[in-house]
Amino acid sequence: MAFFAALDTTVKYVSVVVPLVTTLWMRYVFQTLISAGMLMPSRGRAIWRIKKPGLVFLRGALMAVSSGLAFVSLSLMAVAEFSAIMMLTPMALALVSAMALKEHVSWQLWLLLAGALAGALMVVQPGYNNLAWVTLLPLLLIVLNVAYQLLTAHLAPDVEAGTMHLYSGLFSMLLVSLALPWGWQWPPSWEIWVLVLLLSLFSTVGHYMMILAYGLAGPATLSPFLYFQLAFATLGGWLVFSHAPNAWAWLGMALIALCGIASTRLPGPRSRLPVETEPQV
Repeated sequence: MAFFAALDTTVKYVSVVVPLVTTLWMRYVFQTLISAGMLMPSRGRAIWRIKKPGLVFLRGALMAVSSGLAFVSLSLMAVAEFSAIMMLTPMALALVSAMALKEHVSWQLWLLLAGALAGALMVVQPGYNNLAWVTLLPLLLIVLNVAYQLLTAHLAPDVEAGTMHLYSGLFSMLLVSLALPWGWQWPPSWEIWVLVLLLSLFSTVGHYMMILAYGLAGPATLSPFLYFQLAFATLGGWLVFSHAPNAWAWLGMALIALCGIASTRLPGPRSRLPVETEPQV
C-alpha cells in the first residue's frame, strides 16, 4: 500500500511537467523490462509462453486505458481524495459478485455499501468546489477496474500470474506507442527521468508484492490492510503538495475505511474475484 501511494504521489508530481503519453509509455517500457528482469532468471523462456493471448491483450488494453484515466484524475485531484474514491472498488466487486456471479450478499453488506457511498460523497462534496465534476473520472475508473479484475479472474486458472503481468505491460506499451507521435516529449531534466523510473518501479514492485501477499493469505485477511493506502496517500499529499483534506473529507475517508474493514468480517461466502483497490496505474 505504501508503494501504491508513492506511485500516485509521483504520478501527480510528474504529470505537471511531462505529457501523459510520454509518462505512460515510459512507465510500461520500464515495467516490461523490470518484470522480465525479475522473472526470467527463475522462469527462463517459459515466462513467454502464453495462453489466450487475445484476452491477455484485452487485459492490457484495459490496463492502458485505466492508467491514462488515473493519470488524468491525479493531475486534477488531491492524492488522498483520489485514493479514497478508489477504495470503493472492493464494494463494487461485491455488487458484481451479487449480480453477475449470483453470490449471496447479506443485508449487512448492503448497509455497509450505502455507508461507503455516503463516505465517498463526503470526500467528493459535490457543489463544494469547481472541481466536483473531476470526481466522475475515478468513478469511471472503478467501473474499468472491475472489468479488469473480472477478466483477471477469468484468466487466472489458465495464465500464470507473472506471465500475465509481463504481457499486460508489454501489450499496454504497444498500444500507447501508437499515440507517441502526438504526445512525445523528452523529460526536461535528469530528476524527472529518475521520477519516471521510480513510478515504474513503485507500480511493478507493488503489484508483485500484492501477488505474493495473495499467495500467502486470502482476501478476508488482507482486505483491511488495503485501506492503509488512504493513510499513506494522505501523508504523501501533505509532504509533497502541502495538501490536507478538510474535516468532511477526513470523516468520509474514515467512513469508507470502516465500512470496508467491517465488510471483510461479515460471515458468509466470499467473492471469487481478486480484491485490489489499486487501478493499475
